[in-house]
Amino acid sequence: MINRRQCMRREQIVEAYDYCRRVTQRASKTFYWGSMFLPPAKREAIWAVYAFCRVVDDIVDEALDIWTPRRGHLVGSSAPIEELEYWRRSLERIYQRGGSNGGQVQLAWSDMLERYNVPLEPVLDLLQGVEMDLAACRYKTFEDLYVYCYRVAGTVGLLTSPIFGYHDEAALIHAVDLGVALQLTNILRDIGEDARRGRIYLPQDEMRRFGYSEAELMAGVINDSFRDLVRFQIARADEYYLRSQAGIAFLHADCRLAVRLSGSLYRHILDRIRLNNYNVFTKRASVPLKTKL
Repeated sequence: MINRRQCMRREQIVEAYDYCRRVTQRASKTFYWGSMFLPPAKREAIWAVYAFCRVVDDIVDEALDIWTPRRGHLVGSSAPIEELEYWRRSLERIYQRGGSNGGQVQLAWSDMLERYNVPLEPVLDLLQGVEMDLAACRYKTFEDLYVYCYRVAGTVGLLTSPIFGYHDEAALIHAVDLGVALQLTNILRDIGEDARRGRIYLPQDEMRRFGYSEAELMAGVINDSFRDLVRFQIARADEYYLRSQAGIAFLHADCRLAVRLSGSLYRHILDRIRLNNYNVFTKRASVPLKTKL
């Protein structure tokens, strides 16, 4: 027999997952739409993962809105670092002891971990990745940028793969590929927005190779050099999308459609950048509803 205390906890868990659902729906309509093709339990777990990623990413984004770049670092209080450390300790406690004394995201994670063997290491790597944004962002080479992309997005593939279910470890390699592809897409879509925050993710050596300067980027200059540079970046992102497709066959059958749709829809953002004639400064590339339908 289920007692009153168990009923109350179940209600709290339902509310926690609903909170994570709302965070996902508000922050990424594309991912939310894709999640609707998952079985209910897996869908809830994916919402929990996404909500955690969104919360810690917002900590840094909100800090960057009020901090000022200077001498290679952002000047301000230590509050965002302390908040990220809170989340690190909070998740480590859940993994070590089970249960949750935190908020709704932590409660959802606690319940999720009772059903899925989601590893802790990618969580810690992800937190390292978002903390990288608290330094003034410049990446000398793509190899440097890849480390960032792996930490903030490739890790998400490693967190979600146990939820989807897979029958071959090769699935994890391709899950990281998809995460990197998604992050490269975000970087291209948000070039203008990031520049206004003092962040440039395009590799510096590649900017020089195409004859496009940081000053031009900060001024929102769109010329042939910029278009060639962005075409090159899009081609690289496309390569990662292509690699990721090989991993779908290793996933449990009830998740393949959702993963395929989410990747395909996000890839359409690259098409929108092309259609906007590479104007990523005053036009935001987004996937229209009719494409999703």
